[in-house]
Amino acid sequence: MGIHSKSRAAKKWPLLLLSAVMVMGMAGCSGNKEKADAPADTGDFNKEGLPIVNEPVTLKVLTVRWGSMGDTFTQNQWLKDLEKNTNVKIDWQVMSSNDWAEQKSILLASGTLPDVVVGDQTFSDSDIVNNLSYFRPLDEYIDQYMPNLKAAMEETPEMKKISTFPDGKIYSLPTRLPSRPKSSRQPVINKAWLDKLGLKTPDTLDDLYNVMKAFKEKDPNGNGKADEIPYIEVSNDLISPFGITDLNSNNMLVKDGKAVYYPTSEEYKEGLKWENKLYSEGLLDKELFTQDATMISAKFQNPDAPIVGLSYQWTPDAVFGKWSEQYETIPPVAGPDGKRYTIGNPIGMNLARNELLITTSCKNPEVAARWADQFYTNEASIQNFWGAIGTVLKKNDDSTYTLMDPPAGTSADAWYWDQSLRDFGPKYVSPSFEKNIVLSQSSGDGLKLQLDKLGSDYVTTPFPNVMYTSEEFQELPTLTTDIDSYVTTMRAQFITKGGIDEGWDAYVKKLNDMGLEKLLQIRTDAYARYMSVK
Repeated sequence: MGIHSKSRAAKKWPLLLLSAVMVMGMAGCSGNKEKADAPADTGDFNKEGLPIVNEPVTLKVLTVRWGSMGDTFTQNQWLKDLEKNTNVKIDWQVMSSNDWAEQKSILLASGTLPDVVVGDQTFSDSDIVNNLSYFRPLDEYIDQYMPNLKAAMEETPEMKKISTFPDGKIYSLPTRLPSRPKSSRQPVINKAWLDKLGLKTPDTLDDLYNVMKAFKEKDPNGNGKADEIPYIEVSNDLISPFGITDLNSNNMLVKDGKAVYYPTSEEYKEGLKWENKLYSEGLLDKELFTQDATMISAKFQNPDAPIVGLSYQWTPDAVFGKWSEQYETIPPVAGPDGKRYTIGNPIGMNLARNELLITTSCKNPEVAARWADQFYTNEASIQNFWGAIGTVLKKNDDSTYTLMDPPAGTSADAWYWDQSLRDFGPKYVSPSFEKNIVLSQSSGDGLKLQLDKLGSDYVTTPFPNVMYTSEEFQELPTLTTDIDSYVTTMRAQFITKGGIDEGWDAYVKKLNDMGLEKLLQIRTDAYARYMSVK
């Protein structure tokens, strides 16, 4: 993400929030009181076309950026042109994620919010559901003032599904990011070791076991030491060949259209037995359950020789340091049922909600809605994901778009965050438009799309990003804290000590005693609501 200097606005707002939180938004959407109701009263507001208002109106827009990223993105040329073309001026309130948790409590307690909130890291589902009176239901605004978003939701119905709250209304707007893969993590193996030992790329679990055994016993890094560790992490990736493909880490799967809690399933039990076999033969790291991320990273990048055989990654380049060249992404191995499974999402890893909210403090919500709708065109979306045309993107004569090279000394990723809203904020890139975006296949987003071809056919439908009611939000933490930690503890015990068949019934009984049925009821209800959105 790169290091960014903290900007004036990013410094300015926390102080203002603390000292004058009550004043925020009182002037409403326009810079002064007389103008507050102007669009409704004077015919100043244009329902279609640009400008949105004939007389300039100011919206206060709050967003949160990672760490010390600051507000350079506000200089994106598309955003500057938008201000000119719409007559809607933006007073950006850019907060840092470092101290946002504290600022957020103050803001929600005050009840006076800015006009618009951008980015799903600003307010979570529970922040919104527990403070619904602060946020406007947007269904009628979408219907009347947001033709771009309306068309997007018709083309990609999941956008409407993820944005619909338990009461059936839409309070926050979604995004669909461009050029995102379907697969999340895929197997990455040390190809140099395979070649040295004369082994083929593993295709089945038995192949994988034999390869891991050879990695452990035959000194493939050639340093005369038995320091090779075939696999070093505790993760669901290793049991994904059993059909355990948990994208959102909530212990849920969708199987034959039903919501399933897999830590009590037969497939999970078989997966644990496989992990126990690997552990007992020294093919999993003996520090599996005691090491932290720093220790894992040090093993991936071991200075003298590569020591890790296999991992599951987004792309190999960022993880193995100077040994990266030795590793390659391979297709998923077939599981015991002969099928292959990849963790991800068949419609793409590209949907999110809570990317834009219009608050009840906003006096001119129809202006805010029309302004927000400008973000939902293909060209607007790619400029808010990478950077403006002419700065970061080049529009070619054949109507394709290519990314320019970042300035010397800047990574591409850091540059995109600097120049755009990047992952945050409202966007919609139509699936049919994506073929016009030409990415480099050797790094970043383009490399991931290349590697994606190995696994995308095997991606399973994940348990969706469902929405809970405020009552469910009250019960969930108590249930998940106890249940999840027991599942984690028992997984470690089953992998390191075995006794899975003997201990299974007692393990399941204890989960039921802890309220598993209640937890499942909440998840199943939320899933049913999600699936019923039309």
